[in-house]
Amino acid sequence: MQEMKTAMKTKNQAKLRTLRAIKSAILLVKTEKAGVDELSEEQEFKLLQKLAKQRRDSIAIYEKEGRDDLATTEKEELEVIEEFLPAMMTKEEISSKVKELITSIGASGMQDMGKVMGAASKTFSGKADMSIVSQEVRAALS
Repeated sequence: MQEMKTAMKTKNQAKLRTLRAIKSAILLVKTEKAGVDELSEEQEFKLLQKLAKQRRDSIAIYEKEGRDDLATTEKEELEVIEEFLPAMMTKEEISSKVKELITSIGASGMQDMGKVMGAASKTFSGKADMSIVSQEVRAALS
């Protein structure tokens, strides 16, 4: 709410629009789960990650279709959402952690992809883009 007030005062429309979308998503989750007054920090991060993923997907589609005006709007919103997310791991960090994970599990090939991804989802939850994790696991196992 404080960030919304600041965005209103500074007339930052992109930030205000995004914060309203976040607030709306939080309220929607609260109403879907009757009796829930507050979301846990983990639930909030998952919600923000979902919103960020939606923006990334939209950006890819808009750029593919040549709609740079809409892609710019989505990029602005993504930047605001990422302000509230913890710093994501880099591709190099993900790659080294995936190799450690594969070694600790004892995975030897693509048949172990499910085991590795199951462990990876717990290890990387909220810290990395799971699509990149999946790519790194696939590359390491093949």
